Amino acid sequence: MSRRLPPLYALRAFEAAARYSSFTRAAEELSITQSAVSRHIRTLEDHFACRLFLRSGRNLQLTEAARLLLPGVREGFMALERACHTLHGEDGILRMKAPSTLTMRWLLARLSRFRHLQPGNEVQLTSAWMDIDSVDFNVEPFDCAVLLGNGHFPADWEASLLFPEELIPVGAPNLLNDQPWDVARLASAELLHPTPDRRDWRNWLQRMGLSDKVSLKGGQVFDTLELGMIAAARGYGVSMGDLLMVAEDVAQG
Repeated sequence: MSRRLPPLYALRAFEAAARYSSFTRAAEELSITQSAVSRHIRTLEDHFACRLFLRSGRNLQLTEAARLLLPGVREGFMALERACHTLHGEDGILRMKAPSTLTMRWLLARLSRFRHLQPGNEVQLTSAWMDIDSVDFNVEPFDCAVLLGNGHFPADWEASLLFPEELIPVGAPNLLNDQPWDVARLASAELLHPTPDRRDWRNWLQRMGLSDKVSLKGGQVFDTLELGMIAAARGYGVSMGDLLMVAEDVAQG
C-alpha cells in the first residue's frame, strides 16, 4: 500500500542539521537560509506529529524520535547516491535544464562547487528561453530540470522543492530613496514586467489589495526575470524580483 512520504528536501535538511547539530551549518551545506532549514524541520515535525530537535542554550539536541528516524534517512540518501552514480556512470554527463535567471543568480555557483566535489562528472546545462518554460523528458535529452511550478507534476517524476518563489518590488536605490513610497507613488511609477503576460505584478497587486489602484497598462515588458531586475537596477522603473535572486544586490546597496 502506498504511504505518503515527507518532502525529500525536508529530510535532507534534517539529516544535515542532525549531522552538524546546527541549523546554520546545515544551511551553509545546502546553500539555503537558516530559516529555510527551520521551515523544513517544522514540515517534518508536522508530518510526524512530534518534535525532532530540542534547544539547550546554543546546543541543538536530537529527540528520541529523531534518533529513531536518522539511521533510516541516512541509509536512504546513501542508496539514492549509489543509484545516481550507477546511472551517471554510463558517460559521466548530467544533462540539466533550468530557468535563465536562476541559472545566473543561484545555480552557477553551486554547479562550480559540484564540479569541485565531483571532478570526474560533467554537467551540460541548458537555460530555458523563458523563466516559465517547462520540460518534456520524453522528447528532450535532459536527466533533470529546475522548474517554476505549483508542485503538480507527472506521477512518474521525482520532484523536490528547492525553495519557494518570493516576489517583491525592486528598484535602484536612487529611485526608491527619492521620496516616500505609497500607493500613489507606485501608481505613477514605470512598472517593469518580467513576463509578457504581466502575471507577476498582477498577482502581487492582488495579494496586496491594490489591483484597482495600480494599472498594469504601459511599462516595459521582458521575457525573463533577469532582464526585469537588470532594468530596475539601472533605474528604468520598478520590477518584480525574487527575494533570493536579489539578495546579493540588496546586500551591496
